[in-house]
Amino acid sequence: MQCKFVKKLRIYSIMHSFDSFIKRLEKSLAGNLPGQYSQYKLAPLVRKDQMRKIKDPSAGTPSGVLILFYPENEEIIIPFIRRPRYDGVHSGQIAFPGGKYEKDDKNLRATALREAREEIGIDPSGIRIIGELTSLYIPPSNFNVLPVVAYSESIPEFTIDPAEVDHMLKFSIREILNRKSLTKKGISMSNGMVFNTPCFLIRDQVIWGATAMMLNEMIDVIRMPGY
Repeated sequence: MQCKFVKKLRIYSIMHSFDSFIKRLEKSLAGNLPGQYSQYKLAPLVRKDQMRKIKDPSAGTPSGVLILFYPENEEIIIPFIRRPRYDGVHSGQIAFPGGKYEKDDKNLRATALREAREEIGIDPSGIRIIGELTSLYIPPSNFNVLPVVAYSESIPEFTIDPAEVDHMLKFSIREILNRKSLTKKGISMSNGMVFNTPCFLIRDQVIWGATAMMLNEMIDVIRMPGY
């Protein structure tokens, strides 16, 4: 009986902490966002040069990605995907689930939810959207991406589409917020180009480029004064 009581108390504590985290996050997302200032801190040097030359980033292909929080094993988790190897600019990269807007999508929030369902099987009915980050233009693919922030109160049932996802990764907020995860790495591109870039290095997994830029803004929102 005591063991069951302790287990129920622990579950209540986890969910209470998660609920508090989400409420604070939703409030912060409704305020002034750090925006490009946060994003550019994790931008590769070549990306900064490319973006300076773009006259109208909003002219890029409208796209949406889903940044999803959920509780698991006393941690708050964000799922990521690794793209398959292919002949393209984002081959093999770690990313948030997402993709380009389609005409049947009501808006970019719907795009993010649809893409997350198609890529990793997330049921949209169990997801609640709480806000958005700053749109980010990605020059190599000409995408203008809206990061949509949401949560699930339980662990989603994941089903991976192997045509779009090599495998899924799950990182905790504790790992992501660890300042030691920020570093610089040499990245080798499919065209043979090698360059150093700021990135997140978590359990030997490198998150760089647009995903790192969006993630860094998310981190700065979480670290906002009064959060």
